[in-house]
Amino acid sequence: MNALADPLLLARLQFAANISFHILFPSINMALAWVLLYFKLRGRADDGAPWQAAYRTWVKVFALSFALGVVSGVTMSFQFGTNWPGFMQRVGNIAGPLLGYEVLTAFFLEATFLGVMLFGQRRVSERMHLTATALVAVGTSLSAFWILALNSWMQTPAGHVMVDGQAHVASWWAVIFNPSFPYRLTHMLLASGLTVAFLLAGLSSYRRLRGERSAEVAATLRAGVLLAAVLIPVQIFIGDLHGLNTLEHQPAKIAAMEAIWDTERGADLRLFAWPDERTRSNRFEITIPDAASLILTHHWNGELRGLNSFEDHPPVAPLFWAFRVMVGVGLLMLAVSWLAAWQTLRRGEPSVLVQRGLLVMTFSGWLAVLAGWYTTEIGRQPWLVYGLLRTADAASDVPTGMIGLTLGLYLTLYVALILAYVWVLFYMARKAGAADSPGAGPTVAQVP
Repeated sequence: MNALADPLLLARLQFAANISFHILFPSINMALAWVLLYFKLRGRADDGAPWQAAYRTWVKVFALSFALGVVSGVTMSFQFGTNWPGFMQRVGNIAGPLLGYEVLTAFFLEATFLGVMLFGQRRVSERMHLTATALVAVGTSLSAFWILALNSWMQTPAGHVMVDGQAHVASWWAVIFNPSFPYRLTHMLLASGLTVAFLLAGLSSYRRLRGERSAEVAATLRAGVLLAAVLIPVQIFIGDLHGLNTLEHQPAKIAAMEAIWDTERGADLRLFAWPDERTRSNRFEITIPDAASLILTHHWNGELRGLNSFEDHPPVAPLFWAFRVMVGVGLLMLAVSWLAAWQTLRRGEPSVLVQRGLLVMTFSGWLAVLAGWYTTEIGRQPWLVYGLLRTADAASDVPTGMIGLTLGLYLTLYVALILAYVWVLFYMARKAGAADSPGAGPTVAQVP
């Protein structure tokens, strides 16, 4: 009950609810736009009918995700003013332009040419339609570029000077290409690719298990499986580099992720533990000797600073578990996608059992993205901008009851929208199957 009376905690929960809902849709559209461009290019070939059908199906998923992403993004921008006025007061000279660049160079590009993608086929030339698809794909990546530039700057601020308590830009190059930006941008783009790969494979498996034998389903199932199998090892490699960068610039976050209380050499990897901040120890530990030092420093006897050596550190248990959920989902993605890819390359498609597994993992990318996002954002606490602005110093004085009421309304609305979105995706999958069911289209054996 005491926690529910804390306006700062409620404000953080409200923003977390908004961004958790919002990030689901850009995590699909960033990669789906490039997948649609691939479908478009394959569809221009003589034997491209399955890819043209795939484009028509999946462009609707893109449009639906784009609409929900835009609406929820607008809500977040309002919350900067209602919940976090101190953020713009202190660092608005940096955050404002970066958000503005995102709108001017990316959002307008996406919004303008999405209309051509949706309604322009057979109304504009094929070359113009292809160009519109390419520009939307570029726009989604540019959008990610600017948003992650700002988020990375909040994690590892650089290129600024503080004048009268306000951050002013000294070098835009240093602000944008701050120390964590290349790793964070690459990690997020790959996460989006994996989210879409499993969405493609999952919905295609759903249609396949319902008895569809169209070449479109075979093409998208194969594309999803192979895309996932290629991206997941790359993501693991980039994740390792991201971890090394975090250890250098945010060592307290790493200590909390690994629940390391005292500075250690040859630190054990805690596979399972129940971190207890009251006693500053872990209960029920299951460990692998020296493995945390090996993974994080690439040396068996590498030194890792413990939480007790920091004046401030993020909450330990949420960070410890969020990181393990992200890694666990990633390892499951590796196992399932490689098994499915092996079966696909050997005999043309995954077995029924693996297709069921892919169906279960349709939205596994969302789970990994959310767990990774919580690891990133909770790990920055108690700072809003690391080392510059504490979260508590940026909060508004909106009454607790008002924040709690709007938080409840947001959560109710978001749960309803998520359920509706998932239902609509499966409905569209069934409708697409019904449209192809007469059997007039090419068969599985004709997939190029």
